[in-house]
Amino acid sequence: MLDVHRLRLLRELDRRGTLAAVARALSYSPSAVSQQLSQLETETGVTLLEPAGRGVRLTAQARILVAHTEAILERLEEAEAELRASLTEVRGTLRVASFQSVLLALVPEVLTRLAARHPGLRVEITHQEAGPAFAGLLAHDFDVVLGEEYPGIARPPVPGARTQLLARDELFLVIPEHGPHARAEPPAEPARLADLADVPWILDPANIAAGQWARDTCRAAGFEPDVRYAASDLLLQVHLAEKGHAAAVVPGLLLTAIPPPDARVRALPGRPRRRLTTGVRAGADRDPAVRAFRAALGEAVRATTAGADVSARGQSG
Repeated sequence: MLDVHRLRLLRELDRRGTLAAVARALSYSPSAVSQQLSQLETETGVTLLEPAGRGVRLTAQARILVAHTEAILERLEEAEAELRASLTEVRGTLRVASFQSVLLALVPEVLTRLAARHPGLRVEITHQEAGPAFAGLLAHDFDVVLGEEYPGIARPPVPGARTQLLARDELFLVIPEHGPHARAEPPAEPARLADLADVPWILDPANIAAGQWARDTCRAAGFEPDVRYAASDLLLQVHLAEKGHAAAVVPGLLLTAIPPPDARVRALPGRPRRRLTTGVRAGADRDPAVRAFRAALGEAVRATTAGADVSARGQSG
């Protein structure tokens, strides 16, 4: 009988590429991972790893096992979810990874709803961007991951995970109204990005989807943005715009969670929207804690956005 834990280590090695990366992700030593995989070779009676430079690579037989391991782990998730669903009370611990705008706008309401409905459910929240969070999901560090996709930058499917659309969230410009880079006249609605070619910007770093999308959008409008500040902190982005130091692109969801900015908020041409998603391990969709969290999250989205006219907030002139 093959050991499921060792099969999972082999699957992680296929995903992460090195024994050291597997060890870091799962809190083992590299030697312990190597020893477990050697035992798996003994169990199967075939060679699973072969030298490749300073590391190792999977053999064809190992890849056969990995393909079956994905199905095995999914069925185990389904079995655990069905077992928990048979109970009358939602209990246990649900570990969630989320990014900033959802944490500010939705998570407090979600926690309030879950505490009232399922007092036996403990929810742990970690501020984590979607890329590394999905790796943590498959490593069982998280049970739910909140993700985002920007227009034209689709996130590739993550083997072993299943995502579900939560909402579509419009993106807005926040433009200095006071300070050294204030505009004498408010841009039109929606704003012409080309009119802001001479304004400094604060954007997410270029190596993440939000930053890539914002830069590409400015380039499509005919100019290279003068990115003087790179930061993923949305509150800092709004703050620098309020103080007149930079323009920013922020999600509408954030604007529902903070006081109206002391800056001009303008719609973007074409009214672009990002997609918000929830991701779980394959087979865990029916887990009662996951279903309760997703239900409360959907209700919080509807309550937060109902009647909200984000495009009118913080405007003047």
